[in-house]
Amino acid sequence: MVIKQQFSINYRYDIIFTRDVFSLDNPCLLQQLTRQPASTQPTKVVVVIDSGLLQVHPALYEQVATYFDGQPGVDLLEAPLVVQGGEQTKNDTRELIRVLELVDRAKVDRHAYVIGIGGGSVLDMVGFAAAIAHRGIRHIRIPTTTLSQNDSGVGVKNGINYFGKKNFLGAFVPPYAVINDLLLLQTLDDRDWRSGAAEAVKVALIRDADFFDWIDKNANAIERRDLESMEKLVVRCAELHSEHIGGSDDPF
Repeated sequence: MVIKQQFSINYRYDIIFTRDVFSLDNPCLLQQLTRQPASTQPTKVVVVIDSGLLQVHPALYEQVATYFDGQPGVDLLEAPLVVQGGEQTKNDTRELIRVLELVDRAKVDRHAYVIGIGGGSVLDMVGFAAAIAHRGIRHIRIPTTTLSQNDSGVGVKNGINYFGKKNFLGAFVPPYAVINDLLLLQTLDDRDWRSGAAEAVKVALIRDADFFDWIDKNANAIERRDLESMEKLVVRCAELHSEHIGGSDDPF
């Protein structure tokens, strides 16, 4: 006897571009946290922040806490957890364990949210932690580099390095939402500023000749770190990545 089973799952998430996401006047994050049907219970949140980001935005730690203090009906369960930035956070399993310990200690459940703030490596690690805790907790990404805002942060991949192999442990799990704060790009060093532009050139060559021409015409403005030009580049590149993921036969 054979019992045949087949079903499909619909995924939907918003990729939002904004400025100053933790301003009390900015509704973007709160709108995502309150997307689910109204509940009598407060919305529960934990936050993980990239240490490299705090080096250039030291006030962000307190700004995050102040933001949640000003949101009735949303509970920040613990002070934000700071983890290593860069590839080291994916190489050191202790960072993954620290996030899982936070989830356990704060009694985060499947109706709560894990918010990751940082570069692509931190988002990969935090997303993996959210994917394996309680078989999946809602994960909101706030990418803070040009490359994570236009590529890795808007996709569905999560993971860490293990056995000396990149992304050996991982899971394909879409985020609940992605919020790109363009003001956070202003403090990137030149190398990280350009890394997103390099990714955009690659994607444009493959998928959008008009976009490639636009990059060519605006290369000087991008090199001069003009934020408006970088915004257009990041948005279009993220759009192309999103179309590729959603339009392929296998988004995973």
